[in-house]
Amino acid sequence: MPGLDFSFSGLKTFAANTIRDNGDDDQTRADIAYAFQEAVVDTLVIKCRRALKQCGMKRLVIAGGVSANRALRQGLESLMEKLGGQVYYPRTEFCTDNGAMIAYAGMQRLKNGESVGLAELKATRAGLSIS
Repeated sequence: MPGLDFSFSGLKTFAANTIRDNGDDDQTRADIAYAFQEAVVDTLVIKCRRALKQCGMKRLVIAGGVSANRALRQGLESLMEKLGGQVYYPRTEFCTDNGAMIAYAGMQRLKNGESVGLAELKATRAGLSIS
C-alpha cells in the first residue's frame, strides 16, 4: 500500500552524529535516546493510522519486542481511542525478540527431523521461503 514504507537509518545516523557532536555524557545520551524514541513512536503511530484508514480496519495488533515499549503502547492506545478502535498486544513477559521465536521454531523442526539445505532456501522481501 502506498505511503506505508519507512526506514529509520537516517534517524540512527542523525542520533549517532548528534552524540558525536554534543558530548558523551549521560544526560546528553538520555536526551538523544528520548528524542529518538519520540520520533520512532510518532512515525509508527502515523504509519499505523494510515494503514488502518487504507484498509478500513478498527483493530490493530502489535507484537514482538517493540510491543513492550510503553511510549508506543500509549501512542497506539491514544490513536485507537481517537479512531474508535482497539489495539491488542501481548503481556510484556511475552513481548520477546522475533529472532528468539524463529530460532525456537527452527529447533522444533530440527527435533522433528525436518531440515532443508541452504541451497533450497530463498530470501525474499517477506522473509525466507523454501523452494
